[in-house]
Amino acid sequence: MLILALVTLVLHGALAGLFYAFSMSVMPGLNAVEPAQAEAAMRSVNRKILNPWLFVVFIGSPLAALATGLLADAPAAWWFLAAAAVNAVGSFLATVAINVPMNNALDAGTMAWKDYSPRWTTWNTVRTVACLASLVLVGVGLTQL
Repeated sequence: MLILALVTLVLHGALAGLFYAFSMSVMPGLNAVEPAQAEAAMRSVNRKILNPWLFVVFIGSPLAALATGLLADAPAAWWFLAAAAVNAVGSFLATVAINVPMNNALDAGTMAWKDYSPRWTTWNTVRTVACLASLVLVGVGLTQL
């Protein structure tokens, strides 16, 4: 149980860090160059980020929290289940419903950088906050094991 809980913690930390890095460095860096360069760079990033390591962290975080919650005894179980729910809504759902469609629009050339960047960054920050909240919930759950 402890190993699964620690894996859950690491996955949530990695995902929170990924989203944080985008909002705090990648997007400001891209905003500092010409829009055409920023669009080209982001299209490349969006293609390269789709790899097995992303999917392990992105899908693994809520699933690991769910599994840990289902296997743990109360009160720890509730903290892990809450982490799974917050991650599923704040990270997974936001990504699928908002960020990925915007990435697709940028890739298709139907959304300009000036429209894409502020909205994408706002929603990415929402994902960051959700993942940080999930990370805290997992941490609290660990103290209850």
